[in-house]
Amino acid sequence: MSNFQDKLQKYADLAVRIGVNVQPGQNLIVVATVDSAELVRLIVKQAYEAGARFVKVNWTDDTVTRLRYEKAADESFLDDPKWYAGEMLEYVENGAAVLHVISSDPDLLTGIDPQRITNHQKTYGKAMSKYRELQMADKFSWSIVAVPSKSWAAKVFPELPENEQVNALWEAIFKTVRIDQPDPVAAWKEHIASLTEKSKYLNSKKYKKLHYIAPGTDLTIELPKGHLWVAAESLNAQGNTFLANLPTEEVFTAPLKTGVNGTVSSTKPLSYNGNIIDEFQLTFKDGRIVDYSAKVGEATLKQLVELDEGSHYLGEVALVPHGSPISQSGILFYNTLFDENASNHLAIGNAYAFNLEGGKSMTREELNEHGLNASFAHEDFMVGSAEMDIYGVTADGTEEPVFAKGNWAF
Repeated sequence: MSNFQDKLQKYADLAVRIGVNVQPGQNLIVVATVDSAELVRLIVKQAYEAGARFVKVNWTDDTVTRLRYEKAADESFLDDPKWYAGEMLEYVENGAAVLHVISSDPDLLTGIDPQRITNHQKTYGKAMSKYRELQMADKFSWSIVAVPSKSWAAKVFPELPENEQVNALWEAIFKTVRIDQPDPVAAWKEHIASLTEKSKYLNSKKYKKLHYIAPGTDLTIELPKGHLWVAAESLNAQGNTFLANLPTEEVFTAPLKTGVNGTVSSTKPLSYNGNIIDEFQLTFKDGRIVDYSAKVGEATLKQLVELDEGSHYLGEVALVPHGSPISQSGILFYNTLFDENASNHLAIGNAYAFNLEGGKSMTREELNEHGLNASFAHEDFMVGSAEMDIYGVTADGTEEPVFAKGNWAF
C-alpha cells in the first residue's frame, strides 16, 4: 500500500470510528461530493466492517449545482424539498448517523443572482428545520470531513504548479486531522481530553459575560444562565460519543440572544454560499446586528444577515487559541471547517440546545425563554488573532483574563 493510500485508509477509519462512531446495527447516511469518491468507498467499507446495518450515499456535484443556479427556472428555487427532508428525518429519527464529506469550490456561486441563492436557502432551511432541531440537540451522531477538489486546492495553493495543488491540500488536511501521527485515533483521544479540561474550567467559572478587545473589535457577549461550555466530543440520545467536526480545536457555548453589544471585525475570509466575504465588520445593540459592512462580498454578507430575523443575532461563541496547529500552519483554507479551528469565532444564527443545562430536552419555546437564538442560519465567522484579549466577567463585575494575545490565559 502506498503512503497516500495508507493515510487515506486511516482517514476513513477516523471518520467512522471517531467522527460518527458507527455502532453495530446502525444505519449510516453519507452526503458526499463526487470528488470524494475514493475516500467515500473506504468509508463505506469501514462502516460495514464496524457493523453498520446499511450505508446510503447521497452524491452531490459542483458542476451540476452551478448549472442549476445558472439555468433552472426561478420558481424551482421555491420548491419545497419535502422528499429529501422527509428521507433524512426518517433516517435520523430511527437512529442513523450522518457523515458529510465536503470539497466544494469556495467561489462556486460567484456571479449568481443573490435572490436565487437566498430563495433556495430559505426553502431548504424551512424544509430541514425539524432535522436541524434534532441535530443541534445532539439527538443523533453526525460529523464533517473534507476532501480536496481541484478548484478548492487551486484557491488555497495558487502559487504551486497545477499538478501539485491537490496533493498539497491532501497533506495539509491529513496533518490537521492528525493522520501524520503514529496512531491517529489515540492522538485524537488525547486531544479531546485536553480540550475537555478547558471546558471544565470555563464551566466552573460561570462567567456572566465575555469582553473581547482587539484591533477593530470591542465587544461584550453576555452568557445565559445555565450555559455550558462544550469541547469536541458530543453525546447522542443513545449515549454514544461522536465528533461533529474533524478537525476541531474549539471550546464553545451559546450567547444570550439579547446580550451582545459593540463591534467585531473579521480576521479571515468567510466562504458562504459559494461566495467570499472578507474584511467585514458587524455592530450589535442588545444582541441584534444593527450595522454591517464588508470590503469584499458585502451583498453576500447582506444575504446572510437578512436571511431571517434570527440571522440578525448570534448563536455560538467559540474559543480557539492562535497557537492552534491549524493557525500555526499559516494556511488559509477558505473553508470554515478548517479556518474556524485557527481562530476564535462567532456564529450568526441558530444556537445549539446542548450549550444549555437541560437544553437537549427543551422545546423550541423553552430554549427561546432561556435566551437561545433560533434561525435557519448557523454560520461561523473568524474574529481571533494574536492581538486579541478576552476577559471573563464574573457576577460581581470582576474581569479575569481568558485569552491574552490570542492564546489561553490559564
